[in-house]
Formats: sequence, structure tokens, C-alpha cells
Amino acid sequence: MLKLTGVETYYGNIQALKGIDIEVTQGEVVTMLGANGAGKTTTMKTIAGVLKPKAGRIEFMGEDITGMRPDQLVQRGISLVPEGRAILSKMTVLENLEMGAFQRRDHEVKQDIEKVMDRFPILRERVSQLGGTLSGGQQQMLAIARALMSRPKLLLLDEPSMGLAPLIIADIFRIIREINEEGTTVLLVEQNVRQALKVAHKGYVLETGRLVASGSSEDLLNDPKVKEAYLGVG
Repeated sequence: MLKLTGVETYYGNIQALKGIDIEVTQGEVVTMLGANGAGKTTTMKTIAGVLKPKAGRIEFMGEDITGMRPDQLVQRGISLVPEGRAILSKMTVLENLEMGAFQRRDHEVKQDIEKVMDRFPILRERVSQLGGTLSGGQQQMLAIARALMSRPKLLLLDEPSMGLAPLIIADIFRIIREINEEGTTVLLVEQNVRQALKVAHKGYVLETGRLVASGSSEDLLNDPKVKEAYLGVG
């Protein structure tokens, strides 16, 4: 479904990604792991078209999408929930959801708003509330719901549990599993390694812009280096 081959991305003269190869198969949850500064968010932004790679190739559903704009990628079925959520704080919950569907030309947007509110009942309770007045967990749910409004084939989630309480984190991961079971492929960047590997089918480990390990979630959970570096088990 998604294939990155030799992708290199720079911030000015600083090389952030040094030839990344990643493959995501339709129907999977795939996670990217690594310390801060490893290149995980840069990879997500490059896939979503926010950053343009200097070298390499990105394919989605068999099409070369390298260097396409974010709006073109949303049309093709890629939706990003960015780190920090980036909800529209001066707009209501409903307006945020409508913005998620701004490129759609079908007549089922209202139905989909009802569906995401069924999935996130708190959003129904706060439908007229400004996004900026929601709690962190509610904002994260709104960010995911807004991304689902574009009916993505591939959902990119960048640090969805960051700064949230443990109970909310458990909710978020349950929702990720449900979204995947209903047919959406998920690429997940997450600091909470144990939770990420529980929900993912496979994972990639990045260090300073390079891929240093990959494998099934089970293999990575049992990898001594991964255990020591990310799970606090030596």
C-alpha cells in the first residue's frame, strides 16, 4: 500500500532522514519507534507532503506520490493527525469535523459526522464548544475524528498519546485498534513503545535518521536492544 525507498529529507542543510525504506501493507497497523530526534515525525511529514524529500521515492497504492502537496494526498486517501493535534482552537467541534471533510463532494458528510460522534461520544456532548477549550484527551479525539472525516485509506498518527493520562491513553489505543479492524490502515509514531507494539502488527526502529531495526511486533518486543533502549529492560 505504502512504500518508501531511499527517502532523504533535509531541514535546510541538515539531513534528517538518511535513506529510509519502509513498507506498509493494506490492513496493518505499523509503528515507528525511536528516541526524540530519530526522524519519526520527519518521516510522517514527508509521507503527508508537508516536507518534500530531496531523494528517494514514495509510492501509495502503486502510484508515485513523491513531492505531492498535502491536499493532493488527502484526496488519494492519506490523512495525518499531527504531533500536538493542531486542532482549530477558535472553531467549534462541529466546524473542526466539517473542515476534515472540506475536499469531499459526496452527500454523506452528515452521516459521517454522526458516525464519528458515535465513536467519540464526548464530541457529541461538546459539539458547540470551541476546540481550544477542550481537554488534551478531548482534543486528541477531535483530531482523530477530524482526520477520519476525509475517509482515509491510510491514517498517519503522530504521537497520539503524548501528554495524556493513562486512562485516556488506553482509550486512544482501543480506538486505534477499532479503526484498523474496520478497514483503515494505520501508521503510528509513538513514544509509548509497549502500547504501540501491543496494537501494531510490525514496527520500524529509527535512530538519527536511519533505520536500525524492523520486524514483527513480537520480534521487536523480544529484541534485547529494543528492550534495553525503549522498555527499560536490560
